Amino acid sequence: MNYQDISPDKLLRIKTLGELKAAGYQPRSIKQELRDNLIARLRGKEEIFEGIWGYEETVIPDLQRAILSMHNINLLGLRGQAKTRLARMMVDLLDEYIPVVAGADLADDPIKPISKFALNLIAEHGNDTPITWEHRENRYTEKLATPDVSVADLIGDVDPIKAASLKLPYSDERVIHYGLIPRSNRGIFVINELPDLQARIQVALFNILQEGDIQIRGFKLRLPLDIQFVFTANPEDYTNRGSIVTPLKDRIDSQIITHYPKNIEIGKKITEQEADIKEAQSKKVKINELAKDLVEQIAFEARESEYVDAKSGVSARLTISAYENLVSAAERRTLINNEKETYIRISDFIGAIPAITGKVELVYEGEQEGPAIVANNLVGKAIRSKFTDLFPNPETFRKHKEKNPYAAITSWFSDGNEVDILNDANNKDYETKLTSVPGLKKLIDQYHGKDSHSHKIFLMEFALHGLSEYSLLSKKPLTQGTKFKDLLSSMFSIPDPEDEDDIDNY
Repeated sequence: MNYQDISPDKLLRIKTLGELKAAGYQPRSIKQELRDNLIARLRGKEEIFEGIWGYEETVIPDLQRAILSMHNINLLGLRGQAKTRLARMMVDLLDEYIPVVAGADLADDPIKPISKFALNLIAEHGNDTPITWEHRENRYTEKLATPDVSVADLIGDVDPIKAASLKLPYSDERVIHYGLIPRSNRGIFVINELPDLQARIQVALFNILQEGDIQIRGFKLRLPLDIQFVFTANPEDYTNRGSIVTPLKDRIDSQIITHYPKNIEIGKKITEQEADIKEAQSKKVKINELAKDLVEQIAFEARESEYVDAKSGVSARLTISAYENLVSAAERRTLINNEKETYIRISDFIGAIPAITGKVELVYEGEQEGPAIVANNLVGKAIRSKFTDLFPNPETFRKHKEKNPYAAITSWFSDGNEVDILNDANNKDYETKLTSVPGLKKLIDQYHGKDSHSHKIFLMEFALHGLSEYSLLSKKPLTQGTKFKDLLSSMFSIPDPEDEDDIDNY
């Protein structure tokens, strides 16, 4: 009988060491287990690390190579780059069940035990030693490195209560209370933000990684722990500030560099997969591809912004939260106006501002500007970046006014006209405001005449924001919306003392 071919149902019926031996079981290290199962998945052309987008040609092949090499792994990258998710998904490469000595703290292999408890139990009961089965989900342990983490937490300590209750001297190995790492024997152990561990804690990991020795309060135990270590770290902490102890860094076999999505399409896949959009929201709010592109473009603009700290990074959680807030802003509008459904508008991006301000770390100049202003500027830059994908570049018409497709729009504003787009306007009033601007509908029909009516309306507001980003119009925030007017007239106008918005924005 080949042990590997036994079904899980039959495995779970094996209750003793003798039955396990009869089934043909042979010990196998966790790294060998990961390697064997990865090989089988690769040969079977099965998808590995499903749902991780953008890493198909970079990170995932590196991670597979590290597993085949049976290495301990460090995932190095900025926040929000799926480092922890990758570590957690390694559990899928483990066997569904493994046998352990019943009652053992260290998940001892019945054929190859390491703890004194398991050794004594097997010596006493032989082939009648009871065994249990551990599911792979229970073989994953994760610890966030924080300043309060101690050697006792990770490695272990002497337990005086156990010594007293069992009437054992402190010299007896049985008084030891093992920490997280020994208890993760035959499993995956992950330390997030490794450089944040105190140096003395990092030193305690040396022998475990290299020789398998652990030292607890004078006990020198030869415990050949069987653990797949995975670490995560931020490049700033790992390299620049010297927070990582060099000998520990040297003992981590493979270092894999993660990265942010390299294009908008990958970003959209991640955001749509991770965003928690309720079914009721999906029925009420219809969102077009351009709006989704703008959400992703905000993150790309933030990563290039001089006001955002590049070393801290811009997490993928920014676009996820922004997308959720965008949909919720439109949903709120439908509830206020008692409408059954609506389409996303540019004005709904006001809802994305809190998601942006909470997800970016600003440099000194950004703090001086203020997080809300920086966030609004990022939305504006995203619109500017996407504008020329849909319309001609306004800058090419500055010397050729007779061919300018925007002339009718800008001329109307130059005559002293202005338009207020309110955030919570109902669908009818919103459309009426936009169609009241001469030349705007014609512009959309000229370049996007085959688009749906709802998308044309979206593009009308998008065009106004785009023209303001190219300094052809003035855009001024109101308490409840946005005012568009002529650029020159806004520069020379005197604020109305009775208009609170004018005073606030003067």
